[in-house]
Amino acid sequence: MGKYSLAGAVGVVAALISGHAMAGKDLDAIKARGTLICGVMEGTAGFAMPDSQGKWTGLDVDVCRAVAAAIFGDSTKVKYTPLTSQLRFTAIQSGEVDMLSNNTTATLTRDTALGLDFTAVTYYDGQGFLVNKKLGVKSAKELNGATVCVAPGTTTELNLADYFRANKMTFKPVVIEKVEEVRAAFFTGRCDVYTNDSSSLYATRASNVPPPATADDYIILPEIISKEPLAPAVRHGDNQFADIVRWSQYAMLEAEEYGINSKNVDEMLKSDNPGIKRILGVTPGMGKALGVDEKWVYNIVKQVGNYGESFERNVGKDTPLKIARGLNALWNQGGLQYAEPIR
Repeated sequence: MGKYSLAGAVGVVAALISGHAMAGKDLDAIKARGTLICGVMEGTAGFAMPDSQGKWTGLDVDVCRAVAAAIFGDSTKVKYTPLTSQLRFTAIQSGEVDMLSNNTTATLTRDTALGLDFTAVTYYDGQGFLVNKKLGVKSAKELNGATVCVAPGTTTELNLADYFRANKMTFKPVVIEKVEEVRAAFFTGRCDVYTNDSSSLYATRASNVPPPATADDYIILPEIISKEPLAPAVRHGDNQFADIVRWSQYAMLEAEEYGINSKNVDEMLKSDNPGIKRILGVTPGMGKALGVDEKWVYNIVKQVGNYGESFERNVGKDTPLKIARGLNALWNQGGLQYAEPIR
């Protein structure tokens, strides 16, 4: 029995190595349509925002572009669908969008009860508080009795209640669904505090303060009250599509680790480094294993950039958001971003 079991196992492994990844119904539909439909936020600077010509840019948008580059070899083959925090899960469950890339926190119940698969974490975040300097508050512990603006149907709303309860404080929630209406309520004084993921608060302070006030009139309090691992989400049932989304993020991270970027990727094709040759498809095999073109990583890096390029271009120190890499630095630079090996 041992001999035959071993032979069977060897046969299975050989079949897996020699065969192409099997496409599922979601990936088949995307290929037939010729466009990836990506659910993004309604508009948050640095993460997902259309410009005056309707072109979407941002860190979350780059995730969608990377997936399109892996599937089609063309990062422009994406349709962006802006979604509120309450409608995003209905949109993906119903098939209105193929994936979510809109600052969605991966949690146990979302992963299980909602029928979703979360892929690689694209941004490690945490919930914070934005206040007007005139309030004279220096710490979240001073917010007892405050009126707080918050979006419904979010981990933010739940974390807010937990934090105030744990610290024996009370608050008055102002619950508004649309992000622009939440911001307007805060800036017009309907609430003392705006709570959200810190990344969204930085974006709000950088891009949404109505004149004559300026960003300097508002502060983000020092407390981070939660873990918010933000990740793309796809529906249960198409493992290959989930793999492509996951490994597109890992490709951007692995490229940064190897020093491969959008400017030098063509030169890197000549590298003698076995890892670089494998990633860029000079040594074939990784594309076949994933069921995409062998140049999938090359296409992502050439058209979108590595993770560091995307971060600095959209939210980094030279942007209005001025966010430090922090937890989102590579693992070998003190951060949490870590790519599983492409091999």
